[in-house]
Amino acid sequence: MRRPLRPLAIALALVVGLAACGSDGPGGSSDGGALQVEAAFYPLQWLAEQVGGPDVEVDSLTPAGAEPHDLELTPKEVGRVADADLVVLIGGFQPSVDDAVDQAQGTVFDVADATDLDLDATGVGDEEADADHAHEDSSDPHVWLDPVKFAEVADALGERFAALDPDHAADHRRRAAATVALLEGLDDDLSAGLATCRSRDLVTSHAAFGYFARRYGFDQIGITGISPEAEPSPKRLAEVASLVEERDVRTIYFERLVPDDLARTVADETGATTAVLDPIEGITDESDGHDYPSVMAANLATLQVGQGCT
Repeated sequence: MRRPLRPLAIALALVVGLAACGSDGPGGSSDGGALQVEAAFYPLQWLAEQVGGPDVEVDSLTPAGAEPHDLELTPKEVGRVADADLVVLIGGFQPSVDDAVDQAQGTVFDVADATDLDLDATGVGDEEADADHAHEDSSDPHVWLDPVKFAEVADALGERFAALDPDHAADHRRRAAATVALLEGLDDDLSAGLATCRSRDLVTSHAAFGYFARRYGFDQIGITGISPEAEPSPKRLAEVASLVEERDVRTIYFERLVPDDLARTVADETGATTAVLDPIEGITDESDGHDYPSVMAANLATLQVGQGCT
């Protein structure tokens, strides 16, 4: 369920209206050149750049190193949404982006229209902590961590670009097909590399890896739920620590963009080690790769060690 408009979004409505007055509207950039695309956060930026190539100009609304779950748009960024030929987003994931799009009434590509977001947003396992997640949308948004489903999005995005930019339709479709092939190759690598592992229990600092776990045969155990900043109750921490010991889990995974204290707490309690498993919500200088495919490859290497895969 989409959250109601907040005071910031209402205050920015005038900014959007003014910015929209200077736009040519959906389907064409102001100078007749490349499509102007605003991607909500990094994985969607990467995908739009791959599919659109030189025929699109893509900006990310989420700055590098920022946590996309908590994004709040500035008036300038709201104006960019209003001026864009297309906004690529996952509806419900970033309410400030939803609010800006609603005000601008621009052309939107919602990932949820291209592939099923068919996993529920997971709570953290106890009533007290789950109550803190009552605001979360019912669907898990982290679909980009399943390359097969992300390939469906690439194919659909190619069709959307082709419709908006018919002069380059064949190029958009060609690049979409190449991106699908890249993602299918990545899936092949992950399937082969994770086929035989000592442990199928994937203990993560927050529950971002549901689609990934389902695709490659793991059981995700999130210390927190979908929101990485949520604080689990002492009861949940004790439950996770107990599962780690019972199932002989040897690695607890955390991510770059949020503090690692929860993972280290469980690791210290159980004698497990910690390692970075990147949900690829953003790329920084500290990322184990320079783009989506290279960080996914780094995740594979990390899991092969942490899960004891052969």
